[in-house]
Amino acid sequence: MTTLDHLNTCDTAAFIDTLHGIYEHSPWIPERAAAQRPFTSLSALKLALQDAVVQAGEAGQLSLLRAHPELAGKAAIAGELTAESTGEQAASGLDRCSPEEFALLHRLNAAYNEKFGFPFILAVKGPTGKGLTRQAIIATFERRLKNRRQDELQEALRQVHRIAEIRLNALLGVELAFGPAIMAWAEEIGAISDDEQGLTCAYMTPGHRRTAARLADWMVDAGMDVHIDAVGNVVGRYAAADPNAKTLIAGSHYDTVRNGGKYDGRLGILLPIAIVRELHARGERLPYHLEVIGFAEEEGVRFRSTFLGSHALTGRFDLALLDTRDADGVSMREALQQAGHDPQQIPDIARDPAKLLGYVEVHIEQGPVLLERGLPLGVVTAIAGSSRYLVELLGQASHAGTTPMAMRRDAAAAAAEIVLLVERRCTGQGTLVGTVGQLAVPDGSVNVVPGRCRLSLDIRSATDAERSAAVQDIMDGIASICERRGIEYRTELLVEAEAAPCAPRLMDQLGEAVERAGLPRFDLLSGAGHDAMAMAAVTEVAMLFTRCGNGGISHNPLETMTADDADMAARVLLDFLRSYR
Repeated sequence: MTTLDHLNTCDTAAFIDTLHGIYEHSPWIPERAAAQRPFTSLSALKLALQDAVVQAGEAGQLSLLRAHPELAGKAAIAGELTAESTGEQAASGLDRCSPEEFALLHRLNAAYNEKFGFPFILAVKGPTGKGLTRQAIIATFERRLKNRRQDELQEALRQVHRIAEIRLNALLGVELAFGPAIMAWAEEIGAISDDEQGLTCAYMTPGHRRTAARLADWMVDAGMDVHIDAVGNVVGRYAAADPNAKTLIAGSHYDTVRNGGKYDGRLGILLPIAIVRELHARGERLPYHLEVIGFAEEEGVRFRSTFLGSHALTGRFDLALLDTRDADGVSMREALQQAGHDPQQIPDIARDPAKLLGYVEVHIEQGPVLLERGLPLGVVTAIAGSSRYLVELLGQASHAGTTPMAMRRDAAAAAAEIVLLVERRCTGQGTLVGTVGQLAVPDGSVNVVPGRCRLSLDIRSATDAERSAAVQDIMDGIASICERRGIEYRTELLVEAEAAPCAPRLMDQLGEAVERAGLPRFDLLSGAGHDAMAMAAVTEVAMLFTRCGNGGISHNPLETMTADDADMAARVLLDFLRSYR
């Protein structure tokens, strides 16, 4: 079995020969990477090979892509693939395509080559390394055909690096300690949904309660003392030898948006469960109590109230929310009682800050920054604050054919101006971003000037002053637009969350663990909200981001990550926990 030590000490020719099958017909890649030896870890070797491709420029990158065979193409049929490609295509059943599937893949290959000028490349062993289905491969093929050329060039290269990663693992006999279990658990609870068409797990639905029960089972199996509290948080405690020790909390949320992804929030619960299972198997205790908490609600889907789970833990749960009702008229109080919880016990969940050491959350990035830099992990510097509003515009519905343009009180036209106002105000302004994610013309008709319109506003920034200034300017702009157009309006504040900086000392400890894993430390801002924002009210917080595939998309069924990245994040977090000071 080849070892990293052998690769570090053999001569250059042997190094190139040993790695000849890692990148398809491209020995120049290990040749260029050889100069960076010795590698302190497999991760460092992977990055060196990746850097060789980056430094080759587009001409070298295109030669690499064009060295790859088409999926189920002529070379595969003729048995002319490399041994590596043959095994990979067979793992996904591409050697067993039906005549219809072969014909479709032939058409897709032709269309792809014509549009992009290089073959379609996909790591067919997939995120877990076990292989994608033919149906998933075809769906990915069809989706990526819609990409712009530069975007697809980068995606094809990322797939090449993923293929290389899987091949390197096989060459060196790497067995992932944590990643496979984390991915399998995510698949299992990802199949529990309120909606048959996708993953939706809203607060206190039957699917939500089943998910909580499964998380509790895994925590028990990992060696933790477990309970589900009055707000629905799943709490697993791995006690220190000293009963008077303080507590470090790791966790995230297990509810989802509608038709969401499998890893958002849930990664931050499953990953520390896997770590505790390892500690328990070794008989190893930490010098502090470690709690893994699956927060019951963060997304605000059912009752339009976010961070219910973490707010309960910090003593900031607003009991007035118990009377809010969902779309079916069920109150939060009733939903909790139906699930067997006593809402009056929610205040008892609050923790004493003096007994807490801190809070750490592992989360997929939900964006493309790490992906574009080819890095599996990043240390979060701060979580952007957020201001969210609903805006209702009231004009005058009138006949589309008989109402002169100058006499219209068109609510949708006013909404259009507001959308552009938000875009204009939030572009090129530091960390500021602004989004109108909901836009509706209730009871609209093709031949009626819209008399009513509803839209949402979401304004975020890493600094509260920058965000507040933008919100004020946008509100002033809405007032001006509506006055000019004769539109009445009202705004409703949904969320006002302050920015939450991460604790520098915890960031440094995470960064040191990342570097000990053979990766460069990379710091980045979180534009998305997380339970760490709520936890920052009572203790120091830190966050570790993992790379998010498919262009960084999240809150979407296409949300993805790999078992290798999950494994790396788990090893870094375990190192952080063992080295905590």
